[in-house]
Amino acid sequence: MAYSHLLIAIDLTEDCHLVLEKAHKLRTALSCKATLVHVVEPLTMAFGGDVPMDLSLLQEQQTEQAQEKLNILAEQHELLKENNCHLRYGQPRQEIHLLAKEQNCDLIIVGSHGRHGLALLLGSTTNDLLSGAPCDVLAIDLKDHANE
Repeated sequence: MAYSHLLIAIDLTEDCHLVLEKAHKLRTALSCKATLVHVVEPLTMAFGGDVPMDLSLLQEQQTEQAQEKLNILAEQHELLKENNCHLRYGQPRQEIHLLAKEQNCDLIIVGSHGRHGLALLLGSTTNDLLSGAPCDVLAIDLKDHANE
């Protein structure tokens, strides 16, 4: 079965260019639609929720910077079209799964660093995405490309 709608989930690091390039090749080969998403996690999640200060201004700045970078990447990779570039706020797994359902995506594409040891025990966004995904998930291996 060929895929008809790809959901490309990126983290806005330098590695995301590899994910976008491979997704572009697949999208071109299959002549299918593509939707781009980045999820901004609440800063309180990063700090465990017990932060004795107001992080709203910092969170707002982080979100604005993420939107700017997402727009630039989407334009560079020919993905900036109406309603196919999304910035979500929340827990990545939940937001990506929800968007995949909303957009009727049949393949989620995400980068994977293939971490081991403590990072593997703590989990990663890629591993988390696999659990309960509403469609197939393709993990692009980034660990061999880290030094390129």
